[in-house]
Amino acid sequence: MPDEKDFQSLVGETYLDRYAIAERVRQIARQISTDYAGREILLLSILKGAIFFLADLAREITVPVTIDFIAISSYRRDRREGVDTHGVRFLKDLDQDIEGRDLLIVEDVIDTGLTLNYIVQNLWLRNPATLEIATLLDRPYRRLADLPVKYQGFQVPDEFFVGYGFDYKQMLRGLPMIARLNI
Repeated sequence: MPDEKDFQSLVGETYLDRYAIAERVRQIARQISTDYAGREILLLSILKGAIFFLADLAREITVPVTIDFIAISSYRRDRREGVDTHGVRFLKDLDQDIEGRDLLIVEDVIDTGLTLNYIVQNLWLRNPATLEIATLLDRPYRRLADLPVKYQGFQVPDEFFVGYGFDYKQMLRGLPMIARLNI
């Protein structure tokens, strides 16, 4: 595995600094707090990328929140006919029942939306009262699945980023800003 110095050379130009991120997170949290006034929200994060966004958002929301996590694995497999198929497998499921609860999925980035669409369909089968989506970064022009993204941080270009939860080979997540990846 490359050493820390090698990984630091992969950190490119800052795309979003810590102040821009913090301000947008506060704005989203204010809107969520208004929309859910008088109610409790279950914040659901898909491990691992959204943990920084989730933590900062939870601290800024003024209504009661609880937090839970799922972990998934996306994979492709070839069928006999040669058609490539996309699959999703839950590695860690929710620890609590969501029936009748207000659920807010907190995502780091949404691209095609195929994996998130699978998760949303699965969660609706568990009868939450409401289910909404918040994402820090969004690429709606890449969307292949129709997803109602209620809370959006930033629309971003189709580039690779590191920092604020985004990683390269599991490294660089802890950077306080979002930077372009130099590869």
